[in-house]
Amino acid sequence: MATAPTSEAVTAGTGTPPPGGKTRASVNIPRIVLYVILGLFCIYYLLPLYVMLSNSLKPLDEITSGGMMALPSDWTLAAWRSAWSEAQVGVAATGLKPYFANSFFMVIPAVAIATLLGALNGYVLTKWRFRGDTILFGLILFGCFIPFQIVLIPMARALGFLNISGTVSGLIFVHVIYGVSFSTLYFRNYYAAFPTELVRAAQIDGAGFFTIFYRILLPNSGPIAVVCVIWLFTNIWNDFLFGASFSDFDSQPMTVALNNLVQSSTGVKEYNVHFAGAIMAALPTLFVYIVAGRFFVRGLMTGSVKG
Repeated sequence: MATAPTSEAVTAGTGTPPPGGKTRASVNIPRIVLYVILGLFCIYYLLPLYVMLSNSLKPLDEITSGGMMALPSDWTLAAWRSAWSEAQVGVAATGLKPYFANSFFMVIPAVAIATLLGALNGYVLTKWRFRGDTILFGLILFGCFIPFQIVLIPMARALGFLNISGTVSGLIFVHVIYGVSFSTLYFRNYYAAFPTELVRAAQIDGAGFFTIFYRILLPNSGPIAVVCVIWLFTNIWNDFLFGASFSDFDSQPMTVALNNLVQSSTGVKEYNVHFAGAIMAALPTLFVYIVAGRFFVRGLMTGSVKG
């Protein structure tokens, strides 16, 4: 049985909007304007990346001839090979390869230790309350707001006393000290929303302090652990001040080596090599955000319900 055409169908054939309604074009105009604005912002922020990437694939003479914004006419990976293993970094032509390894040897233990300590602190401050726990949390949180420059001399004296100055272990120690404040903040707010009844039930069943932590809380800490890892990894990998202040030549991280590569005064300034080295230095953090970035906001929102 055929049905009568609706008023929307009738008016669609004549091109006149239905009574009290809006045309589809008028509804989509604000969205189109929004997309155009967002597209312009994307182009603005991606333009430096395009310049770096395109010029890292050019010979040096093509850059110096004034074609910095154009695509490469002679594609080559020579600048990438030079930045990795042949470029002059300070006084040695080692490239960035050994310093890349130093950064990984520094970042991975520092992130793991700071995340684990932050989880333990958050667990104690929320599920094992004691007198003065709020004051202690405030003192730990105060570490998030201390400028790096203030602690350079005290930290240097501490590293010298521990006999780890100028080593990768010393850099790990420094970044763990600074990272614990942030990781404690994240895990404390996350665990504050975790049901305390589960902890009490586990205590009744005879579970101890560490059993509850490793069997109940830690397996349910995935979202906030991802937030903590991304935050710590990005900050530690991109740090320059601590790396320049507390490292020796053999323990310099990637950021210090990249600065030495760019500031090297020997020979001609190889801008294509500098661009390639800068992209290499940014690739690990970019990879972390691409792989786990979608969990970052989710983890923060999960821990913001209570605390």
